[in-house]
Amino acid sequence: MLLEFEKPIADLENKLQEMKTLAEGKKIDLSKDIESLEEKIQALKKETFANLTRWQRVQLSRHADRPYTLDYIYELTEDFIEIHGDRNVKDDKAMVGGLGSIDGQTFMIIGQQKGRNTKQRQERNFGMANPEGYRKALRLMKMAEKFNKPIITLIDTPGAFPGLEAEERGQGEAIARNLREMFMLKVPVICIIIGEGASGGALGIGIGDKVLMLENTWYSVISPESCSSILWRSWDYKEQAAEALKLTAKDMEKNKLIDGIIPEPLGGAHTDLKWMANEMKKVIKKETKALLKLSPEERITQRIDKFCAMGVYNE
Repeated sequence: MLLEFEKPIADLENKLQEMKTLAEGKKIDLSKDIESLEEKIQALKKETFANLTRWQRVQLSRHADRPYTLDYIYELTEDFIEIHGDRNVKDDKAMVGGLGSIDGQTFMIIGQQKGRNTKQRQERNFGMANPEGYRKALRLMKMAEKFNKPIITLIDTPGAFPGLEAEERGQGEAIARNLREMFMLKVPVICIIIGEGASGGALGIGIGDKVLMLENTWYSVISPESCSSILWRSWDYKEQAAEALKLTAKDMEKNKLIDGIIPEPLGGAHTDLKWMANEMKKVIKKETKALLKLSPEERITQRIDKFCAMGVYNE
């Protein structure tokens, strides 16, 4: 899948491949031309991805090949065991979680999971969790607290499921309970936005000691399309909405709504999953080590103070 702004890069890469094929087939020395074109492609990539608009970053966060929660979990951990069900209604496939070790340290890892094809997307409900998904997440967090295991949440959702049946089963209450309970968890909590971070659906597993974003992700109260449809009664103004929402990782860090940005490989996380997972692992280990030096009471106090300070300013 090619995004519109990636097409000039793809055209040059196709020319490069043709040149290599010609050189090999005709036994012609085109090494200088190939090297020059490779440098041109690299320069164009750097320029393109350094100057992406907010809407383009939203598009990149939704790239069809972008790694999802389970991709990262299996890359990060050696022995992941998934845990199912909320012990009340059912097992919500849009929310996954379980225990896994990262370099000898056991974590409870929880996150929204999208699907790659039509069947998987239906099964995972496009990464939009129902109330039982948030209740499952809370059950796993409480289990982690009981056994003193740090928690990692991987956020990637277009929002909590807005269906009538979700509301009937208490969608708002489930998310609100998670917010309250996550503030008081005695173990370290690290939240990482790996794709889309939309509305209460993201916030339902987004209260942590450290909240981080991958470079090409977004985090906002509403998606650009929904914002556009409310303000302009049309989706045609989604690019303007994205600019106004200031929803990128840089925007969030500037407004002190997150604690840091994890860089992605040139072209996006989907271009090199192993590299991306390794960068995440470094950050997770570093932040966990620092958080474990604090007492549970200190972590809880700092967590509450951090979120209470958001939106506060002095004139």
